[in-house]
This record gives sequence, structure tokens and C-alpha cells, in this order.
Amino acid sequence: QVQLVESGGGLVQAGGSLRLSCAASGLTFRNYAMGWFRQASGKEREFVATIAWSGGSTDYADSVKGRFTISRDNAKNTVYLQMNSLKPEDTAVYYCAASAYGSTWPQRVRSYGYWGQGTQVTVSS
Repeated sequence: QVQLVESGGGLVQAGGSLRLSCAASGLTFRNYAMGWFRQASGKEREFVATIAWSGGSTDYADSVKGRFTISRDNAKNTVYLQMNSLKPEDTAVYYCAASAYGSTWPQRVRSYGYWGQGTQVTVSS
């Protein structure tokens, strides 16, 4: 079965950095677009970043542009989210997701069929 396993979350001070990883198994990773989403306590899940199957196309939420970078290594079946200049408002559970619309870079939750369990990111002020 398909598994997406996130890692790299934790507690960091404002202005710090974290790198999230998501290891995929049970699917042909190179055929899938991959995305990162986050959900803060009491809020809806929101789009953070997405990358198409080749890694050549990416998109970001306005709130993270210039601070976060999504990348992927198809040889390792892994997608990454480098998060710099973190702010307290970045605090959330971060989820990676896989979309069968591989050649695109979708932003909508419903475009993704597979989800990981999430990793907590907490940014202290």
C-alpha cells in the first residue's frame, strides 16, 4: 500500500530553519506531483507548496514565498521542504501528499489522493 512518511518537524525559534522530508513507498513516485500542506490548530488544512513530477515546476502559497523551498529526489522517492526565516504563524502540523496529476502542480486538497500522517512544526517567538 501507499505510504508517505514525514520527518524533520520540531520546535524552533522564530527566524530559524527546518527541513522536512517525506519518504514515499508503494507508488511510482516519479509519476506523481507532490505537495506540502499544513493545518494549524482550529483551522482548515491549507496549501503550502507543490512540485511537479520532474521537479521542474513548483508553486508556493504567498505566505511562504521566498522563505520555503520544495524539492524532490526521484531516485530516493523523497520530497523535501526547506523552511527558512520561520515565523510563529508557521506553527502547524505539516502534511505531504501525492497527486496523480503528475505533470501539474496542484494547490487544492482534493487533487491529492494520498496523504502522510503529518509532522508537527512549532515556532516560538
